[in-house]
Amino acid sequence: MKPSVADKILQRLQQFTEDLEKAEMLPEIYTCHKIVLDLKPRPYDPEMVKKTRKLLGASQRVFAQLLGVSVKTVRAWEQGDNPPRDMACRFMDEIQRDPAYWRARLKEAAVAK
Repeated sequence: MKPSVADKILQRLQQFTEDLEKAEMLPEIYTCHKIVLDLKPRPYDPEMVKKTRKLLGASQRVFAQLLGVSVKTVRAWEQGDNPPRDMACRFMDEIQRDPAYWRARLKEAAVAK
């Protein structure tokens, strides 16, 4: 009788467990990959912050809500009083990468009051 897929998976997991317990050189036995993401955010100066916000056609208030910061913070970035932190810069990098997606997300999230 041919072993089932589940039986094959269990058999291979058992072998993997044994190799781990024997402290085998796993990369020599198994295909191992290390994934490194290049996601270091760009620094954003006041003009780049404004440009990113305008790509969305958003007010400072709406842009602040999207980024999860206060309007006062967005205003400070755009006036050059404070630079955005890395997390906000990463978010703005994503907006720069695909502004149409983020415009659609804003429309989707908008609730008239």
